[in-house]
Amino acid sequence: MSLIAGSYEKFIWGFKLKPSKHDLSQSTLTLTQTFSYPSHLGPITATAAAGPVAASGSSDDTIHLYDLSSAASLGSLHHHTASVTSLSFFTPPSLSFPRNLLSAAADGSVCIFDADPFVHLKTIKAHKKAINDLSVHPSGKLAISVGRDECLAMLNLVRGRRSFYCRLGKEASLLKFDLGGERFFMVTEQKIGVHEAEDARLVVELECPKRVLCAAPGENGLLFSGGEDRNITAWDTKSGKSAYCIEDAHSARIKGIVILTRNDGVGADDPYLLASASSDGVIRVWDVRMAFKEKPNPLAEVNTKSRLTCLAGSSLRSSKRPQMGKAVQKEKVDAAVEDS
Repeated sequence: MSLIAGSYEKFIWGFKLKPSKHDLSQSTLTLTQTFSYPSHLGPITATAAAGPVAASGSSDDTIHLYDLSSAASLGSLHHHTASVTSLSFFTPPSLSFPRNLLSAAADGSVCIFDADPFVHLKTIKAHKKAINDLSVHPSGKLAISVGRDECLAMLNLVRGRRSFYCRLGKEASLLKFDLGGERFFMVTEQKIGVHEAEDARLVVELECPKRVLCAAPGENGLLFSGGEDRNITAWDTKSGKSAYCIEDAHSARIKGIVILTRNDGVGADDPYLLASASSDGVIRVWDVRMAFKEKPNPLAEVNTKSRLTCLAGSSLRSSKRPQMGKAVQKEKVDAAVEDS
């Protein structure tokens, strides 16, 4: 299992979580640093990971790619002319290597890349102002985004164009599909709206004590959130109530949450792992089943001593080595977009 974290100081941090035969009452997991270097010319604003590959976006308008298996740099993508604000991989259920990478920017544009090799397919103008977040449907056929123009946009990834655009009346900062793609979660300040994916109907609204800065969907209708309250809260999105909470999970606001549950059908005795990162530079790994205790202790912890801005993780394995593409013909562009 791998984690990557971006920082305000332009550094990217890579860690490998190494489990061992453990007793759940003891912290026997370790976070081992695999790489750390200034990969950008400006603060890192977004990260994403899938299988053996990871990506980071920055205010320097570029995307940097990494091979997690060898801790090597794969180069950069320079197709944006504004700060990169969000990154998202699409990985088909039958594959362990991502098929596409989507990136959003502060000029309202979304770029679509083929992930094998990494070549630019198309740029879509999705919003009139900066995009705050982007989420890809599990089918890979569509994506939704929210921006500073207080609007929601839907992108048809099969045809490579914007298919829907509506005004929300308020600015949303985060957007996530659930694992099944039947619902999506939209964050505005302290509130999390649970919406039906088919018609965007609001099902329930979750009230948080302070501003939400990160969220990650889990199994069985759970949604994990973190933010300025420094807690990790697991929400039951069916009832609209908190299922459990890790209070004071960090001493500073939480900037990233990643669920690292194994989904390969083996290792059922492994703990339900969740990683979190705070703005004071600390990354912690939790067994969320221990949250029912009065004060659960993290299974692993590391201090980067930097101002962390985002966190991404991957628990999938692949022997396939990521590649960077130098050129692509129009026929391949059209075929890849139609096959997305």
